[in-house]
Amino acid sequence: MADTVKIATRDSYGNAIKELANENPDIVVLDADLAAATKTGIFKKAHPDKFFDCGIAEANMMGVAAGLAACGKIPFASSFAMFAAGRAYEIVRNSIGYPSLNVKIGATHAGISVGEDGATHQCNEDIALMRTIPGMTVINPSDDIEAKAAVKAAAEMKGPVYLRFGRLAAPVFNDNDDYKFEVGKGVHLREGNDITIIATGLMVYEALKASDMLKEEGISAGVVNIHTIKPLDTELICKVAEDSGILMTVEEHSVIGGLGSAVSEAVTQCYPVPVIKIGINDEYGHSGPAAELLKEYGLCAENIAEQVRKALK
Repeated sequence: MADTVKIATRDSYGNAIKELANENPDIVVLDADLAAATKTGIFKKAHPDKFFDCGIAEANMMGVAAGLAACGKIPFASSFAMFAAGRAYEIVRNSIGYPSLNVKIGATHAGISVGEDGATHQCNEDIALMRTIPGMTVINPSDDIEAKAAVKAAAEMKGPVYLRFGRLAAPVFNDNDDYKFEVGKGVHLREGNDITIIATGLMVYEALKASDMLKEEGISAGVVNIHTIKPLDTELICKVAEDSGILMTVEEHSVIGGLGSAVSEAVTQCYPVPVIKIGINDEYGHSGPAAELLKEYGLCAENIAEQVRKALK
């Protein structure tokens, strides 16, 4: 795993929408003066007539996207997660969610791994915000292959979709030949009898590394990748809850309202088991190198493994 290629999912996003627009003339892209950072500049270079820079006016951009969707286009509205989900929340809720318009929100720079940009830009609340909007699909891909597949699936489905991408280069661990993405269906990567680690986004790879560490100690830790947090694959989650008897969720997001909350809500209705949540606790982040911040906040394989050991005691 040490030699794994790393690609930021924001790059995957830019490349995916560029390719999709070659096949689908209805796809258009909007950005809020961040094309170089969100990687929509890749699309702009290939399809300049379908790209609209709305300036530093994210709420207005979401309104424009709603209008384009009402006219039959498939708009991808892009900005940092803090602005796409935070600053523009009311417009996303009322102008996109309420009429269930076919807008795809490409939110990059999510989570603590934004790094040096600091607390104001480290959005650890976006999943919580977006999953409360009725009818909103929330997808948080784990690597380049999954991110490209998620963008394609979002373009093909009807209705609003929130796509969450990262700034930090992420290891590519999925197999391009065998991987199949399905909205609302998790991926059971490894079986585990002692505990099942349910992860999303950047944390899926860390969960796999932790599983490897624990295997050497005789601990059987399963791993499930939940790329679609809404709608949630409750069938798979309840199955692994029954099989292993204890769950651990890992996410680069607040432990309030994100994957951990969604999984807890699911198992209380079908197969109540302990759910241990690893994520950003009730606190803000701070500026620093992304890799160091992830370790500081416990979002790494070493801490996941340690928390599993404690849980099993």
